[in-house]
Amino acid sequence: MSAPKKVVLAYSGGLDTSIILKWLQTEYRCEVVTFTADLGQGEELEPARKKAEQMGASAIYVEDLREEFVRDFVFPMFRANAVYEGLYLLGTSIARPLISKRLVEIAEETGADAVAHGATGKGNDQVRFELAAYALNPEIRVIAPWREWDLTSRTKLIDFAEKHQIQIAKDKRGEAPFSVDANLLHTSSEGKVLEDPAEDAPDYVYQRTVNPEDAPDQPQFVEVGFEKGDAVSIDGQAMSPAEVLTKLNELGGAHGIGRLDLVEGRFVGMKSRGIYETPGGTILLEAHRGIEQITLDRGAGHLKDELMPRYAELIYNGFWFSPEREMLQAAIDRSQAHVTGTVRVKLYKGSVRTVGRWSDHSLYSEAHVTFEDDAGAYDQKDAQGFIQLNALRLKLLAARKRRLG
Repeated sequence: MSAPKKVVLAYSGGLDTSIILKWLQTEYRCEVVTFTADLGQGEELEPARKKAEQMGASAIYVEDLREEFVRDFVFPMFRANAVYEGLYLLGTSIARPLISKRLVEIAEETGADAVAHGATGKGNDQVRFELAAYALNPEIRVIAPWREWDLTSRTKLIDFAEKHQIQIAKDKRGEAPFSVDANLLHTSSEGKVLEDPAEDAPDYVYQRTVNPEDAPDQPQFVEVGFEKGDAVSIDGQAMSPAEVLTKLNELGGAHGIGRLDLVEGRFVGMKSRGIYETPGGTILLEAHRGIEQITLDRGAGHLKDELMPRYAELIYNGFWFSPEREMLQAAIDRSQAHVTGTVRVKLYKGSVRTVGRWSDHSLYSEAHVTFEDDAGAYDQKDAQGFIQLNALRLKLLAARKRRLG
């Protein structure tokens, strides 16, 4: 295969992607366009721009994608109440398709014939980046340096950086204690000191949440407003999608909410241990389920719960742009037509729970469920025939069992 002439690189400005930038230039003798996305990771991105300039990038893209990230990726996922393996809120998984989308778009804008990423050959991200890229452009070439080069150790990476005069921060010369991926939905920490799942994660791993034991001794009550399944306000104040998640992160972090220590089954086959912090997302999930309790029909709600594990697995495995995910999304979005109203949640020392919910679209009827006189709203005698009809097949089964011993 001939060498690419121009490559768009997903570029963070850190040591690894800076080495990849130079490696692409030296290995393929090609132009490199850098793309740096602000997904709410909480880092200043101008240094990445300056570093890309210093290293001779032919074009530099630094874009604030926070609103698009939450509006078009996080919120649709939360309409489904998506949780992978019962616990994980998919914070890393949901960011990859957006990054890949922009990589492919920038490649088209700049006339590049390839895109590149810094994911290793052991993880899920390589799959997510590449499946998304191919779904959007089947002709695109994807370069994954970690699967090609011989820079297989930290020492070799540092030697390469020094040989090519890549600036190395002092704290990068030693082995990093763990790796971090962050965006507006979560932080993910993996590797090194976290690799033994029998050992408790050190306190310094946590970056967005206070230790629940040190959280305020008084609970805080927050009201989240929803329209058609999406959060649109906090305590009565209208906010954009990114503003909602930013505020919920602030509230959840202060109360130690959203910590998760998980050993998960990677798509590539191995198990890995990760420490996740999803303060705003944890509140959002609880509140969304709270408003669904009174606005979503039982049949629709139970079907959603059946579909959810499959939907979550598709996102985790990198199939955001697949037809099956889009089919499930259509069904989920249809279910949210009346998921509008307000939920009050209680935040206290690492926990969030719904304590109130109300809506003009509510299906809850106090007249039907009251223990007091229901004024004829429900005839309890109807339950006898309902039970007898449902019991008929059970009676026939029991009779056969007795007859045959």
